[in-house]
Amino acid sequence: MFDKISSLEVNVRLRNIIFHIDVNAAFLSWEAVYRLAHKGRKQDLREIASAVAGDVTLRHGIILAKSIPAGRCGIKTGETIPEARRKCPSLVLAPPNYDLYEKCSAALMEMLREYSDMVEQYSIDEAFVDMSASCRLFGTPEEAAMQIKDRIRTELGFTVNVGVSSNKLLAKMASDFRKPDRVHTLYPEEIRAKMWPLPVSNLFFVGKAAAGKLFSMGIRTIGELAQADPAWLKSILKKQGEIVWGFANGIDFSPVLHTPAANKCYGNSTTTPYDVKDMGTAALVLLALSETVGKRLRADGAHISVVSVEVRYADLSDVSHQKKLQNPTDLTWEIYETACGLFRELWNGRPVRRIGVRTSGVSGPGFGRQLCIFDEIDYEKLCRMDRTVDGIRNRFGTDAVMRAVFLDQPIDHMSGGISREKRTVDYRKVQEPSGA
Repeated sequence: MFDKISSLEVNVRLRNIIFHIDVNAAFLSWEAVYRLAHKGRKQDLREIASAVAGDVTLRHGIILAKSIPAGRCGIKTGETIPEARRKCPSLVLAPPNYDLYEKCSAALMEMLREYSDMVEQYSIDEAFVDMSASCRLFGTPEEAAMQIKDRIRTELGFTVNVGVSSNKLLAKMASDFRKPDRVHTLYPEEIRAKMWPLPVSNLFFVGKAAAGKLFSMGIRTIGELAQADPAWLKSILKKQGEIVWGFANGIDFSPVLHTPAANKCYGNSTTTPYDVKDMGTAALVLLALSETVGKRLRADGAHISVVSVEVRYADLSDVSHQKKLQNPTDLTWEIYETACGLFRELWNGRPVRRIGVRTSGVSGPGFGRQLCIFDEIDYEKLCRMDRTVDGIRNRFGTDAVMRAVFLDQPIDHMSGGISREKRTVDYRKVQEPSGA
């Protein structure tokens, strides 16, 4: 039951009311609901020790989402399947199904937009909603949040937590309080009682490394961070010190952006099904990644001027290298050629587990390429070819056009991002958990 608040406090809060909606164990919940509602399954994955995880044979064996019973066994998101199995031998695993997740996410966002036109999708399973203008239509902020939460559970079948506050940071912190299926408030006057006693590692933007530094400085709670000298924090943590001190005091002026901000970079990476040990195979992977990056650039009308290559070796060590181009580009061939050159300079001959192609220095359409009398490449012809291939793939599917070099190869010709095997699931091959 919420504490009673005065009508004056309600009126003040209604001037700036932000919700953060967070789906509880999103991938696992969406999979459970789909199996119950559409596949006639009897066992609810949310009620047993279960998790969504990738395919170990493809080296994607990471826990992506877990049920509450699995969490009680000590299983954590991000750990490997063998690690999870050691903690819970009876753990039920479900393969990822990103096409399903995207549909569930779209349904959630569509419902949220019925309450406000200011909805910022923060991730596939999270959103900020600015209820400042519309909250009065649904009662107090807490009543509106309860209505949204209950409607999502009733109509969409899964549960969410809703954090309520006057800014995005505090709303997000509130939604991380006790789960699942809860509404929590964290107004500025509640920070001292509700947020300051929490471990400093719970604060948004404080990662593992920053938390370790803060612990070594004797700062263990958010309250201790909030009361520390910001100049001292900045001298040790640089700019991040100022930011986390402000967050610990509930300071956040970022608006809810209902229109997504323009991308500042484009990139993709892929974990190969086997270690890459030769330049020929590496070139195939780089070409596949350049295909997907180039297609995304052209779809957004964007051009990039910096290309970088990231390599993770079999021992999990990481290295990267980048190059600035003479002219901004969106051409697959130009990105690929640059990436190959960078890989040759970077690679030390050791087996490679993961390769990434990243681009930055993003600019919009309308630039003019600087012509050179020594150019041997017809850039206009390459541009027309890329756009023709994009059009065919958009109309007839990604596999409608494939470079011959990928025929009979284990490397997907459009690699990176969400891999093909994670997009759909053949439920005929998925067994019902024993004991259902």
